[in-house]
Amino acid sequence: MSFEARRRELEAELGEPITVDALTASWSIFQRKNGHRHSTDDLLTGWYALEQSARLEGAVDRALDLGTGIGTVGLLVLSGLGPAARLTAIEAQEISFRFLVENVRANGLEGRVDMLRGDLRDVFIEAKFPLVTGSPPYFPKGAGVVPADSQKAHARFELRGDVRDYARVARERLEPNGLFVFCFPFAQKQRAIDAVHGERFSIANERDVVPREGLPPLFTLFACRLEPALIHREGLIQAPFVVRHANGDHTPAMDAVRARFGFPPQPKT
Repeated sequence: MSFEARRRELEAELGEPITVDALTASWSIFQRKNGHRHSTDDLLTGWYALEQSARLEGAVDRALDLGTGIGTVGLLVLSGLGPAARLTAIEAQEISFRFLVENVRANGLEGRVDMLRGDLRDVFIEAKFPLVTGSPPYFPKGAGVVPADSQKAHARFELRGDVRDYARVARERLEPNGLFVFCFPFAQKQRAIDAVHGERFSIANERDVVPREGLPPLFTLFACRLEPALIHREGLIQAPFVVRHANGDHTPAMDAVRARFGFPPQPKT
């Protein structure tokens, strides 16, 4: 069945607008038009995980994505690890898990993705992984107005665990020389640092992301390792990643990220 045909079926079944959007040049995803949607945060977290994991010794052929939502970060990582790689994805929320299943099936990835429904704090996984990724919710409950839409609410607010929980599960499921990669708001960077240090991670690399030249950073990408000798030592703080020039055009760095996933550069003004 084509994406368009399945999109129409989903709209009829769910009673709301559904879009089909390119995740990579080869894979597309279904998304709720008015729900929580794929973002630059997801794109750059997936890219950073691939960039950083390429430095690990040995081939990275398995990844675990925590709180995967509709699968965007995990599938981006899977796309870059090669055709033999496998992904395990955990998601608790019903509607997001439904779209995760749809997106995996629509791209013919059932044989490469293990989808686990449940709270990441409680799901039992025996395996360990060389790469664990996550895009934790950004805001503590009570830090703002929680959206009425359940998908948006759980994606943005810590209604089912926080960044420390992500770090704890990552520690439990990471191979000794593995890597935990995630993003978190720049304004709350210290919360993320405290969380990973509390779980005995060291920060191997971190990189702030600036949405447009002249603006302050919006979020930070972290790559963490379980190396006791490095605990509490500052990681390598890389130069900020700038997404757009002041005129709105993508920077060469962003063009390179898009190229990593098979997309051409966007036209320049």
